[in-house]
Amino acid sequence: MERLRFDPRTDWDAKAEELGFTWRHTDGKPYWDETAAYAFSLAEIEDGIEAPTEELHGLCLELVNEAVQSERLMEQLDIPETMRDYVADSWKRGDPSLYGRFDFAYNGTGPAKLYEYNADTPTSIYETAVFQWLWLEDQIKAGALPADADQFNSLHEKLVDRFRAIFPNGGFVHFASDADFVEDRQTVRFLEDLAQQAGLEPQFVAIDQIGLNADGRFVDHENWIIQAMFKLYPWEQMLRDDYAAPLPTADVTVLEPAWKSILSNKAILPLLWERHAGHPNLLESYFEGDPAESALGTSYVRKPLFSREGDNVELIDRGVSAAKVVDGGYGEGRYIRQALCDPPLFDGNHVIVGSWVVGTEPAGISLREDTGRITRNTSRFVPHFIRD
Repeated sequence: MERLRFDPRTDWDAKAEELGFTWRHTDGKPYWDETAAYAFSLAEIEDGIEAPTEELHGLCLELVNEAVQSERLMEQLDIPETMRDYVADSWKRGDPSLYGRFDFAYNGTGPAKLYEYNADTPTSIYETAVFQWLWLEDQIKAGALPADADQFNSLHEKLVDRFRAIFPNGGFVHFASDADFVEDRQTVRFLEDLAQQAGLEPQFVAIDQIGLNADGRFVDHENWIIQAMFKLYPWEQMLRDDYAAPLPTADVTVLEPAWKSILSNKAILPLLWERHAGHPNLLESYFEGDPAESALGTSYVRKPLFSREGDNVELIDRGVSAAKVVDGGYGEGRYIRQALCDPPLFDGNHVIVGSWVVGTEPAGISLREDTGRITRNTSRFVPHFIRD
């Protein structure tokens, strides 16, 4: 694994605009960054990232199977009591999952270490599946990369195949998000396009325009019944919304399914450690307040059970807070503590590897880098390639 400098394509910004990649800049700074790229060997990809992704996903599914049968675990996972049967039933029915993303610390030499599992609403899917692949093709055409250079990236194809597997008879599927949040809306547009390639008929509905009819069925802004829906909206909020109560009887297939609320939750980190202590791909983790947390000493990371883009995450290094805590509104709930493990440093940049799962199969990686030790929404997306 190596960070290499590249000359950006002269037309990359225009291509991004043409393709609808409108969030390529954040707060006036580049989010997409092709002044560099990460080179991997095939062994690093297959053994260092792909294999642990598949194994950890399997361990996560085992945890779900245990959790849905345990009130104690559902309490630890902070699943609302009134919705626990609904979450459990979604697993017992075998409600299908579309995707997820593990975030790893990985530097090419030691085992990948799991920071968290973004199992419900992981973004950066478009830039992973499409824009970094176009970068690879253009760099090969320009002679900057050899003709046999590759990328760990079957995300586009696997997502189309997964939509077909979930809906083998085609049909009408709603897609929902915040219509005014550009990144979410464009991400959902991409998924609508994939669904169409899979033979489905996608229909967008803004999340705040979903209603309930007299029969207790969810309906869209045109009063069409919602029978199947992809939502880019987190389960921890959805299970607590006013419209949560009708979910168990509304007869609607939801992607991601409700059982993903168990996995898109940092409570799984101490639960996985408790069951697989010493696993090479796990970081030692405990619920805050558990006497066992003393094993971490004075260096650890505090993470809320529900948090995104590094919000309300605090690094404690030898007893001292080592990074400014950004309050994203997640600080009121419960916390876990995880062993302090800085993201690998390349040329002054900390990098994390996002490893994607579609269904149960590893499907590609995305890399985000930052000069700080906590990955945030402003952290840059950098492409990658395989060189042997």
